Formats: sequence, structure tokens, C-alpha cells
Amino acid sequence: MISRLEITLMPLDRRTLLSTGLIATGFAATTASAGAGPRARPEATAPSVLSVAPTSGDQTAEVQAAIDKAAERGVPVVLAPGRFQVGALTLRPRSHLIGTPRQSVLQFIGGATFLAAEGAPDVRLEGLVVDGDRLAMDAARATSLIALVDCEAFVLSDVVVREGLLNGIGLTRCSGRVNDCTIAGMSDAGLLSLDARGLDIAHNFVTDCANNGIQVWRSAPGDDATIISGNRIERIAAKGGGTGQNGNGVNVFRAGGVLVANNRITDCAYTAIRGNGADNIQMIGNSCSKAGEVALYAEFAFEGALISGNVVEKAASGISVTNFNEGGRLAVVQGNLIRDLFRREHEIVDVRGIGIGIEADTVVSGNVIENAPSAGISAGWGPYLRDVSITGNLIRNAGIGIAVSSDAAGGACLISNNMISRTQNGAIRTMDHAVPHGPDLASADAQPPARIVVSGNVAV
Repeated sequence: MISRLEITLMPLDRRTLLSTGLIATGFAATTASAGAGPRARPEATAPSVLSVAPTSGDQTAEVQAAIDKAAERGVPVVLAPGRFQVGALTLRPRSHLIGTPRQSVLQFIGGATFLAAEGAPDVRLEGLVVDGDRLAMDAARATSLIALVDCEAFVLSDVVVREGLLNGIGLTRCSGRVNDCTIAGMSDAGLLSLDARGLDIAHNFVTDCANNGIQVWRSAPGDDATIISGNRIERIAAKGGGTGQNGNGVNVFRAGGVLVANNRITDCAYTAIRGNGADNIQMIGNSCSKAGEVALYAEFAFEGALISGNVVEKAASGISVTNFNEGGRLAVVQGNLIRDLFRREHEIVDVRGIGIGIEADTVVSGNVIENAPSAGISAGWGPYLRDVSITGNLIRNAGIGIAVSSDAAGGACLISNNMISRTQNGAIRTMDHAVPHGPDLASADAQPPARIVVSGNVAV
């Protein structure tokens, strides 16, 4: 029987050759053959790639054979345009699969896993469509359509991952990069990383996922240092329920030193970027809109958050740095533009409508907040207030300009040189939790508590 697996020298375009390192090897082989004269034996030259063409029916065995042979020979597998119907495939160390972008489709036909690798360094997938076809996998054996475990220096580039009943891409103890990919229609998260060892997630489009867009988690608190930059994330639901563990564009849990920069995130059921117990998280230069809860969140047991240069539009709250009761502390909130917030009147307690909320060891400076129906800036909650500086901000059209906890157990708060315009319930007010009381501290004759210093503010 003639095998459908073709082993050929493929004419590749310059970009593919550069990405696979074949220009030098292919050119050298050609030159050597041409210069050898009558003694040259082209038929003995090893193939530069393995090529597989689509056919009807199950091609799992055929594609797996190509993966295995290519790994043995150290060459890529090139998948021709078309639809390959396959089940579980295992990637080998240095497996390299190349397709024609958006035309070479691996369509899942069922099985415990789909594309999986464990302990396989230098895996590369480029220009493929990975289609889960809404078919179930064994959740005990696979977290994702593409599941990599203990894989170093992997590359996923220009891959479309779609229609999966679990996560799209699952990475466990991996290093490498995911770039220029599209992840759409997942029943859980678009991308889930656990215990990363050096990960870049850049310039991807993540959309229409049921619970989270990009999750960077650790099994225990520790340094992670994943970089999440330049991604577009939209329409993230919270079908798994809960009070914030789902419904986030970017969800960082226990992972320290994560940088989330220059992303465009919109239409998230809860939060655009949520750091939970994430030390030294940075949220810089992101554009966030239509968040059902807090757009940018640093919460629970974290130390260190830098939230700077972001634009937030249409959220229940703009920025929250909270949970001093759990050890959440130490932040800079600077140079953000926050506008058009709303109150969730259907909520019994957590109504929000606050531009920036902070609690402990935090500087808030140079922010512009407009249309915050509850408060522009809220400092503290009951006794949970310590060493807060609020300076040089512009607040326009707010219920209260700056609200600060009046609890005697709270710590010091400096409020100076802010511009506060068009507030309905006072420019600077002390609060008993959510209830304002006492005079407007922006007035010349007001006497704030000794631990609250108010100076140089302009209220109009």
C-alpha cells in the first residue's frame, strides 16, 4: 500500500525559510551538489522538510508518523492547506509544525487530548488552525486544546485556536512565547499558564471566552515575571460564577513580578486586569473599557503594585488597591485617565461608582477622573487606612471628590494640591464606611482629624 505521507523537498517562501533556518542549509546542499560535477548524487541529499497533504477520513496516525519522523531527522513538518481530521497528537522535542496561516486546519475528531507535549524543549507551531470543534476531552489528562507541560523555549506563532470545551492554550512550568495568535470561543480561559519559567504573551487576539482571557497563576506565591503586552482581549464572560475569579481579561494569581502593558481590553464581565496576591504587579499603558466591576484591581495578600498611564472608560470602578486586612499594601497609582463610571444599584453592598479606591501605603498622583457617581477617590475602609498620599489629581463631576475613612483606628492621609470640580456631596469628606459625615474638609474653616492633613486643594 502506498503511504499518504510524502517526504519531499518543499519550495518554501523566504519568511518560512528564515523562521526555520532552512535558507543556509538548503542553499549549502544545492551548492555542494552543483559543484560536485558528475560525482554529485542529488538523490542522496536528505529532505529539508516532511510534507503532509490533507485527505478524507482520520489522519491521526499519518500526522503522528510525520511528527515522529521529523523529530528524528531534525526537520519541520509542513502541513499543506486544507483540513486534517485528527485526534490526540503528541509533540516531540524540537517538533516544528508549519502551516499556511488560516488555511492549514487541524480539526479535532475526539480523544482524551488534542495537541500535547511533556518535557519537550523547542516545540514550535506556526501558521496553523487548531479547531476543537466543541468536542469533549478528558479533563483529567488535558487542560487545553494545546497542552504543554515542562516545555522549554517553545514558540506558538500565528496560530488560531478555536472552539474548545476547556482552555485554548495550557502551559504548565513552561518557558517560551505566544505571539500573534488568535484564541476564540473557549468554554473556560483562552490561555492558562501555571508556574511559568519565563513567558512572553504578546500581540494576540483573545475573544469570546466563557471565564477568563489570559490567566497567569502559580500553585504557590512566587516570582513569575511573565510579560503580557500588546494583546487585544474582548468579550470575556463569567459563566463559571463566583465573585471575581472569573470574568477577567487578564487574571494574575499568586504570580509575582508580572508586567501587563499596552493591552486593549474591553467587554469583561468583571475586570480588565485583576491581580490577586500578585506581588510587584505592573499595569502600564493599558486601554480598558466596559468592565462590569473594577477595571484594574490589585487585591488580597500582595505587596507592590504599579498602576500607571492607563485609560479606563465605563466601569463600576476604575482602579482598586485593596484588602489591607489581608496584607494588601504598597502601591503607586499615577497618571491614569478614568471616566464615565457607573453604580450597580442592583448590588446590595458592592455598588461602587468610584474612580480610585486605595487603603495602605499608597501614592495617588496626577490622575484625571471624570464622572464618578460615588466618589472620585476613596481612601480607606473603616480601620483599614495607612500612610496614603493623594496629590495633584483632577476630579470632575463626582458624587464626592475625595472620601477618606474617619475611623479613629485608621492611619495618616495627606490630601493636597488637588483640583476638584462639580461635586454633588462635597469636595473632601470623611466617611463612616459608605456614609459621609462632618463638614466638607475643602472649606477654609473645616478642622480635619489630626491624622488627616488637607492643604492647597481647589474646589469649584
